[in-house]
Amino acid sequence: MKLVWFRNDLRLADNPALRYACAGDGPVAALFIISPTQWRQHKMAPIRQRFMLAQVDELGRELAALGIPLHLLRVETFAEAPAALSDLCRELGVTQLYANQAIEIDEQRRDHAVTAALAEQAVSCHWLNGCCVLPPGRVLTGTGEMFKVFTPFSRAWLKALDEEGFVIHRAPAPRGEPLPWQPLVERAWVDEALGELTPDPRWPVGEVEALRRLNIFLEQAVLDYGETRDFPAIAGTSVLSPYLAAGIISPRQCVAALQQRLGYRPQSKAQPGFVWLNELIWREFYRHLLVLIPTLSMNRPFKPETADLPWSWDPDAFAAWCEGRTGYPIVDAAMRCLNTTGWMHNRLRMIVASFLTKDLHIHWRLGEDYFMSRLIDGDLAANNGGWQWAAGTGADAAPYFRVFNPTTQGQRFDPQGEFIRTWVTELADIPAAYVHQPHDWLRLKGRQDYPAPMVDHAVARVRAIEMFRSLEK
Repeated sequence: MKLVWFRNDLRLADNPALRYACAGDGPVAALFIISPTQWRQHKMAPIRQRFMLAQVDELGRELAALGIPLHLLRVETFAEAPAALSDLCRELGVTQLYANQAIEIDEQRRDHAVTAALAEQAVSCHWLNGCCVLPPGRVLTGTGEMFKVFTPFSRAWLKALDEEGFVIHRAPAPRGEPLPWQPLVERAWVDEALGELTPDPRWPVGEVEALRRLNIFLEQAVLDYGETRDFPAIAGTSVLSPYLAAGIISPRQCVAALQQRLGYRPQSKAQPGFVWLNELIWREFYRHLLVLIPTLSMNRPFKPETADLPWSWDPDAFAAWCEGRTGYPIVDAAMRCLNTTGWMHNRLRMIVASFLTKDLHIHWRLGEDYFMSRLIDGDLAANNGGWQWAAGTGADAAPYFRVFNPTTQGQRFDPQGEFIRTWVTELADIPAAYVHQPHDWLRLKGRQDYPAPMVDHAVARVRAIEMFRSLEK
């Protein structure tokens, strides 16, 4: 018996672990482990948990149709996984375990413990690359080190991809008669562990849905992506991040579909489609970093010297940021959107992260955790990479003296205030000329229903620069 352990790779197509487990004859079974306590410790958002489990339900039905049973185990923490897996393998007569490589440090430690435990009962473990186009460790400098700046990594990544190419694995063929599948909502212990499993209608699950979104984006928006991606009121992005984070679609499928759409693989900014491909390469960059620099999974800054920055931990200021009460309309709109939908446009993520760290001088770790606790596409590598970039502590971070101005960012990327008025209802009736600096207009109207700016950006910017300059002394 061969057992496939699904994690953040909840798909049939282009799944190396499933592909190799299904090679040859013999029975195959599948596994998904629910770890409620561990997920809470990792700040996994409830909306992400529901989305992931809705996909597990879909995956279970699809596997059952192929004659492959999906087993569910519940362990509260990763520490319990080796014993639980050993028991299941013994019960099923498993001789080989297949899984795609985890990149986070706690998950890697769990997998090493599983390998050791299963070796005692002669079960061999096979760990494959299902999370990246090119496996972590493949794209290195000439001296064998990890790139610390994105642009040379991007060039080396493109060169390596040209040299090696890649293969999209098809979903496996049926391996027997269809099997029954009991929906998760009928399993009382799942509800007991995680609460009601009602999926969010804004985020339908399934590989078909992920491919549909990808194809619509490639047909309608990818050629204009470089011009439209920064405007949150425009549907200019792929909105695939939840599906990539859960592994419902693979990055290889995205690259292959882009190539098919264009008839070539773009190599530079001068070629249509490259800007979106470059975003996929950023995703790879952060994932490779997380594997090769494990301290990034341990709340440590990429730049060690920035650990001494005098960050604030002000709970009241942090709460105002979380709740969208900063008095800066684009920041407040973005945070209220996140709190309601579980998703945030990437330009807005940069704006609110810069505001928290450079205007409020609050530690990036608080923002990183808050995003993970709310985002449907929460992914440690991308989230940590983005927050450390914004805070000036990470790889390829902008120079510390480059600080986003939240007002001019709003004026540039939401010029008519469409996005702001959608989410900051107090400003729904404000004229576009005042939407980014509404306070004088509100005073003239005798209104006090929107907060005053909690900081003076010009003053806060100087303080942020002084914080970083103090490290040079």
